[in-house]
Amino acid sequence: MNNKSEQSPVDHKTVKAPGKLARMFLSLYDVGQFVTRFFKEGFLPPYEGRELINQCYNIGYRSLLLISTTGLITGMVFTKQSRPSLAEFGATSWLPSLVAIALLRTLAPLLTGLIAAGKVGSSIGAELGSMRVTEQIDAMEVSATNPFKFLVSTRVLAATITIPILTFYTALVGMLGAFLNVTVNEGTTMEAFVQDSLESITFLDIIASTVKAVIFGFTIGMVGCYQGYNSSKGTEGVGKAANSSVVIAMFLIFLEEVISVQFFALFRTT
Repeated sequence: MNNKSEQSPVDHKTVKAPGKLARMFLSLYDVGQFVTRFFKEGFLPPYEGRELINQCYNIGYRSLLLISTTGLITGMVFTKQSRPSLAEFGATSWLPSLVAIALLRTLAPLLTGLIAAGKVGSSIGAELGSMRVTEQIDAMEVSATNPFKFLVSTRVLAATITIPILTFYTALVGMLGAFLNVTVNEGTTMEAFVQDSLESITFLDIIASTVKAVIFGFTIGMVGCYQGYNSSKGTEGVGKAANSSVVIAMFLIFLEEVISVQFFALFRTT
């Protein structure tokens, strides 16, 4: 009896550990299958052009107010906080270049991605989650409609297309906020501000910002669709899908930001 009681904890751990490991690999396999299915079906006919345009409208136009406010405040605050440091070296004239580089390289893509992850990602997760638990997706599978192409492919493509556009819009609005701050304190004209800003921008900066925005948009759309499309457990599952979409998308965006910064830094040093 003593031998059995001494061995039971060890046996319990050895049985439980592989179960967790197996579930993790199964989850990764499901994600891989979901992404692979998107690339197989997302670019093949028939195309859901009307639904794609509708999703672009939902993601882009309905996010303009929030992104405009955030971008304007970011440009003004960043300029105000940067001025004292530059003033110590008598280099306040560098403010337009500094703000332009910071917005285009990092702040605009990252801010747009995080805002979209919170607004768009949660919306996609909750919408598809509610359709799953109310068996609307199952009904589409019975009919002639391909639910994956209609629901998932259109939303992922719309996010991938729209987020880069919103990123450059955020940068533009942020520069407007910076200009308002600079012209009030230094009296700089619009022509001089634009000229000083564009002098420091390179083609690599535009490419890097575009690539990051495309990756962020794809991540937001894919995470939201995966969580919502595979949700369960009724209304509880809908809330969990919306919450998981935001948390996972934001985590992946920060991770992708770190990797992309290191990657494009290699081209700037060569």
